[in-house]
Amino acid sequence: MAKKSNIKVKETNDYIVSWLKEYAKNAKVNGFVIGISGGIDSAVTSTLCAQTGLTTLCVEMPIHQHASQVSRGREHIAQLKKRFSNVKSVESDLTSVFETFQKVVLSIEDDKKVDLSLANTRARLRMTTLYYYAGIYGLLVAGTGNKVEDFGVGFYTKYGDGGVDLSPIADLMKSDVYALGEFLEIPVSIQNAAPTDGLFGDSRTDEEQLGASYDELEWAMTVSESNSSHDRFSERERKVFEIYSYLNAVNQHKIKPIPVCEIPEFYKKI
Repeated sequence: MAKKSNIKVKETNDYIVSWLKEYAKNAKVNGFVIGISGGIDSAVTSTLCAQTGLTTLCVEMPIHQHASQVSRGREHIAQLKKRFSNVKSVESDLTSVFETFQKVVLSIEDDKKVDLSLANTRARLRMTTLYYYAGIYGLLVAGTGNKVEDFGVGFYTKYGDGGVDLSPIADLMKSDVYALGEFLEIPVSIQNAAPTDGLFGDSRTDEEQLGASYDELEWAMTVSESNSSHDRFSERERKVFEIYSYLNAVNQHKIKPIPVCEIPEFYKKI
């Protein structure tokens, strides 16, 4: 089920950079702010933003972060600053903020629910931090979600990493993001690292959480969208398709726009 990117890499890169420049111009902002995680998505997104020539602020926001994620993020930022004079960086260690939050909220005995809620809290603290810098410097928060995460399985935090102003790579499959990463000469340590959301303070991977690799989920998303027959699925393919279908169904509240209760006209006074 290994997937290869089908995009024209250079043309796609140039198109996204042009799109970013035009959007920023119309929005009358100075550039972009991006949370740097040490992963391929944020590395590619920040490099795309840097190519616009506009201010590109890379923000590190560790919260009990695994050392390998921190080192990869710093390696990327150092490389980016050497390549682009418009790139700036700042580190905001949110560990103490997160620990204070833990002390003031009600806890329950269900460790699994508590752990997941706290993981999402990390993402929301980071979103708040990015918007703080965006407000100070007149920047847009650039999202780092790809198509599989945002519109396939909904693997992101609402109002966390999903709280953004624009999404440069959300129409790209994960294989496309890797193709762009290679083209943009993203550090090899990042290209080779197993994807992880970094929300649990350990080295658990996205695949361990999801039950399938991005190659497999990308395959399942393609099959689902094409309405292909499932009769010839192997045992593993059937399992992956079940995982994808389940996650796609339960995360529709993330994938679809927020519903609005529209009041019928006959309830309104004339």
